[in-house]
Amino acid sequence: MHASVIEQPVGEIQADALVIGIHEETPLAGSAAEIDGLSGGQLTRLIEFGEIEAERGKVTSWLAPAGLETSHVVVVGLGDPATLDRGAAATAAGSAARLLAGQKRQRVVFLLSGDWDEELVCAAVSGAVTGCVGQDLYRAEIKLHPIEELAWQTSHTAAVNQGLLLGEATNLTRRLVNEPAGFIYPESFAEVAAKVAGETGLELEIWDKQKLEEEKCGSLLAVSQGSDRDPRLLIVRHRGAGREKPHLALVGKGVTFDSGGLSLKPSESMKTMKCDMAGAATVLGTMQAIASLGLSCHVVGLVGLVENMVSGSSYKLGDVLTARSGKTIEVLNTDAEGRLVLADVLDVALEQEADHLVDLATLTGACVVALGTDVCGVMTNDQDWCDQLLAAAATCGERAWQLPMFPEFASQIRSNVADIKNIGEGRWGGAITAGKFLEEFVGEASWIHLDIAGPAFQDKPKAWIDAGGSGVMVQTLVQLAGELAGGEG
Repeated sequence: MHASVIEQPVGEIQADALVIGIHEETPLAGSAAEIDGLSGGQLTRLIEFGEIEAERGKVTSWLAPAGLETSHVVVVGLGDPATLDRGAAATAAGSAARLLAGQKRQRVVFLLSGDWDEELVCAAVSGAVTGCVGQDLYRAEIKLHPIEELAWQTSHTAAVNQGLLLGEATNLTRRLVNEPAGFIYPESFAEVAAKVAGETGLELEIWDKQKLEEEKCGSLLAVSQGSDRDPRLLIVRHRGAGREKPHLALVGKGVTFDSGGLSLKPSESMKTMKCDMAGAATVLGTMQAIASLGLSCHVVGLVGLVENMVSGSSYKLGDVLTARSGKTIEVLNTDAEGRLVLADVLDVALEQEADHLVDLATLTGACVVALGTDVCGVMTNDQDWCDQLLAAAATCGERAWQLPMFPEFASQIRSNVADIKNIGEGRWGGAITAGKFLEEFVGEASWIHLDIAGPAFQDKPKAWIDAGGSGVMVQTLVQLAGELAGGEG
């Protein structure tokens, strides 16, 4: 897949399909007006008859319009022009691309963006790149066919290239999440990371089981010990700025399959547990984007990779683990394993002495109960830093909501036999008690925890993206990294 910029008049464009946008209660303008003129007013009549609607999210395929060198025009409703933002631009382009990807198409020309600024163009291109790529990696007949060329009528060439790179990085995260656990496991994830690093110039350090033992990562190692596949910890670095300490450290949970361990999940709950490494996949996708875009920031990404399986070697309820930090942890549920993995990775991250720290994890079903399947839960020990991340998410059109971190929740994870235990008291506030557990391992660092259990993997498709891995928060974290670098100058 590649993206290009075109300049020729609409009537001369040859393509498999054209994509245009229309606004509510606004006269047709730009390419939409040109196409209406070339077709003898057909577009106006279709709107008047209610066959085509301008409401945001409405997408209509208009077949074989007269006067054009194409068999399809896809008309996307953009709603009120005053409220058009990056999220709306991305979903509009993504919806059109996903509709058109139902068949093989070599070239689609997007005429949405003639008067859009660079940020809207970048978002739209990224949305189109993700919209036409599906999760059907192993089907003989795939449902979505990536469009070979996405052409854009715009003067913002750099924004088109940036949008392509962002979309490709998001698709990397999505693909890693969508791959079965027999394909993506700790060692193979590390191999993908090595390939990404080689292509983008990222630095990569891989800790194998022996190194993890030497580093006394007892919490992470305990989770992995029931599996035949050895764990890994990856440190990925982008040195885009002349400073020794990173602006940002990103930490991702990488449980490549989660059976629940001895606290075994039922089959229905286990079906999508290949996605329990979405935090790690998000970190790698974000690092690819930061490096490909050449952002002038120093960012380090760390991921802990394990399988949580059942065997005679599995860690057990009642075990007491010693984390890398020296803190002891009583295990009362082996299915509360992600926080045990992150405990050690966060401790390694602290040694990077980054200005700010963000961890991402498909951590708790409780967060899905609280916020649904489209919203990330956000917890922090630094409100100013949290406000900056929430603003970046809003800019990118990604949904995030802050949960409280009141001190009372910390009392629920105190253990009678160890420093802390890995679950709270009962089911109430489970997302927050998990956050409080992680807070035990970040010291005084400026830290945010993102629980992405809801939006990281979607059971049903949306108009603008297929079901499966979503790549949620890649865009937000790239935005955040750029802001941190820009804030220095």
